[in-house]
Amino acid sequence: MTLSEATHPNHDLARQLRDSRLSGGLRHFIGGQWVEAQSGRTFDAHSPTDNTRLVTVAEGDAADIDRAARAAHDAFQTWKEVSGAERRKILHRIADLIEQRAQEIAVLESMDTGQAIRFMKSAATRGAENFRFYADRAPSAQDGQSLPAPGFINYTLRQPIGPVGVITPWNTPFMLSTWKIAPALAAGCTVVHKPAEWSPVTATLLAEIMDEAGLPKGVHNLVHGFGEGAGKALTEHPLIQAIAFVGETTTGSHIMRQGADTLKRVHFELGGKNPVVVFDDADLDKALDAVVFMIYSLNGERCTSSSRVLIQEGIYDEFTARIAERARNIRVGDPLDPETEIGPLVHPRHFDKVLSYFDTAQQEGATIAAGGKRLGEAGNYVSPTLFTGARNEMKIAQEEIFGPVLTAIPFSDEAEALALANDVRYGLAGYLWTNDLTRAHRFAQGLQAGMVWVNSENVRHLPTPFGGVKNSGIGRDGGDYSFEFYMETKNIAVSLGTHKTARLGVGKAPTITKEEADA
Repeated sequence: MTLSEATHPNHDLARQLRDSRLSGGLRHFIGGQWVEAQSGRTFDAHSPTDNTRLVTVAEGDAADIDRAARAAHDAFQTWKEVSGAERRKILHRIADLIEQRAQEIAVLESMDTGQAIRFMKSAATRGAENFRFYADRAPSAQDGQSLPAPGFINYTLRQPIGPVGVITPWNTPFMLSTWKIAPALAAGCTVVHKPAEWSPVTATLLAEIMDEAGLPKGVHNLVHGFGEGAGKALTEHPLIQAIAFVGETTTGSHIMRQGADTLKRVHFELGGKNPVVVFDDADLDKALDAVVFMIYSLNGERCTSSSRVLIQEGIYDEFTARIAERARNIRVGDPLDPETEIGPLVHPRHFDKVLSYFDTAQQEGATIAAGGKRLGEAGNYVSPTLFTGARNEMKIAQEEIFGPVLTAIPFSDEAEALALANDVRYGLAGYLWTNDLTRAHRFAQGLQAGMVWVNSENVRHLPTPFGGVKNSGIGRDGGDYSFEFYMETKNIAVSLGTHKTARLGVGKAPTITKEEADA
């Protein structure tokens, strides 16, 4: 394991961006205008590399959210009538601009989150892909079905639900913002976006790009702030019809309560404690690559990371030894260095949380086979960590650590592996490594998860559904599944004139006697 300290060309761009883009602070974007918070309040976002101030940010509250919600409501009256073909053109222009500014996006994202630049380049590219994917679906977003019945023609269509709130997390925030905003715009909805306060920078860049691409004023609005201020006001605002949220499970519960009085539709992608199950008949070299990648890439701050590895007993010792060796060789350091594999964690509070599990593991009787310590004196750097000798009831096997920390648990047979895999409150993703075809199907169908990959790491195909079960979420993203959230389905029944309607009130009313009336 090495802590890189070299200077690289990305630092020159970072300095330029800091001087030109961040020195003036970040403002809200409401109704097509860049504005300060109405209260005048601001807060500071910090660099994960040394926790010094990175940028000053406007702190939104209920007044700013109200202004943004009203702008979104007003813009919705015209945006919903814009043709799918025109929305397609605008979304493709957004994708073009994202691609043109991919290096700028990647550097800003690394500066803001601590994620390694090698992964942020692909995150920017995925953001463009998200917009292109939904751009091409915009013309057919309202399409429905023809459902003929005796005497009637029934047909369905989809219509945009209205202004929606989008609340995005601090891990890969640019890509995840596009993942939510692109289908909302393609559907004909307008958006109020509240990004995470720990990583606000690239949300501003995305708003600039959409404005430059010609998105009409008020269709997309950006309000910075904290969950208890701007976030709560957004989830409670009566003009906001739905909330799309990516983040921690407890926060999702709060959002459901806050939106209950206005009957808000919610879509949640929440936490995970995802298992990767390795049987002794698997291709162990490929399995090793996938296990290491899915927990240590993106600093382990990934909702679909395979943070529990369940390994068949006969290969447990050898396989965990190989994981430990790879973990010790991972390059930890400056996120702008292209050679860096793990950068600093996003925030000191999260850093302290991850570090606390090192003591927890030892108290519970697990072994720290690799890592288990902070690196350096400044910043939020953590060594890639492996816990062995763990049991499924331990906190390190049950709780979402959300860092470069892997818990290894042995199992004897398929039945035990499935029981261990399902014995958590989460159910976002699962990964299975075996060359037994029938077991692969059987196990995948029995796994309590919204998504399962067999003999693969997380490889996303955009038309497929993305989401979890249990405490990992509600609803699905991806393909037309996103439109099920951002649009209402309406049925229209047209009579062919052949059915008969029951007739009431055509005969003489019966006479009621005084005795019957008094009864």
